Amino acid sequence: MGPLSRRDALGWAMSECVPVRCPACRREHVYIAPSYPCACGAPVAPPLDRGAPATAVTHRIWDQDWVTVRCRSCGRRDEWPQPELGCDCGTLLRIPVLAADCGTGPHTSPTDGETEPHTSPADGDTGPEPAAAPGRRRAVFHPITIRTARDAVTAAALYLRWLGYAGIRRADQRPPSGIGLAARGILAQVDPTIRPASLRDVECLWLTAMTESSDCVYFSLAGYTADARARADLLRIPLFVLDLTGTPQPVNTLADDLNATGARGPRQDR
Repeated sequence: MGPLSRRDALGWAMSECVPVRCPACRREHVYIAPSYPCACGAPVAPPLDRGAPATAVTHRIWDQDWVTVRCRSCGRRDEWPQPELGCDCGTLLRIPVLAADCGTGPHTSPTDGETEPHTSPADGDTGPEPAAAPGRRRAVFHPITIRTARDAVTAAALYLRWLGYAGIRRADQRPPSGIGLAARGILAQVDPTIRPASLRDVECLWLTAMTESSDCVYFSLAGYTADARARADLLRIPLFVLDLTGTPQPVNTLADDLNATGARGPRQDR
């Protein structure tokens, strides 16, 4: 990740800073809200609720791990990770946000059942960030540092959104290992373990994607076995390794191509 632009630096400098008390040990913390890059290039930070106490996270619910935040520059609404802070006592704290500018959890359409951010033409949303077109430069991808398994899943989700995939959500079918993510036209598997992805892992992802008439992509922290890489090339599955900065690194040519072109819409029969 290169040096921050003046606008990015200003966005981080303007992030909110609030006092947070751990409900378990009563220790006081100072929390600074993270900033994320909107598709328009402006930094966006979740508006924190100073009047509400932080709560302990006892178990994970996917819908509660994200908040919908509106960009004050262009009006676009996107989903970003719910603000959280780890206390020294081991408690994970969820930082409350203001409901005026962001709604917790995704919005589900009653007609198609697909998870989407709160968007409408009136909000100024132009849809997902498209793949780089001739003569147009795509926005720079801003990763998040990977410290936990959740960070790895978040990094992969942010990368898929950057590629241009819309409606990112937890996959309906749980993979044999790791976490499954789904979006329009793509099924992704994120493996945050220290075990290289195996031939079986790659084949299971491909079979699941075939049943859903979708393309697929694999993200791994520990890389891939040699036979897994060979089979992925045969099955035309892009493979990425997540480095600790949160940046997906292409492992095969298919991943290089996906990184360069971005989302191309629903699966096309080859």
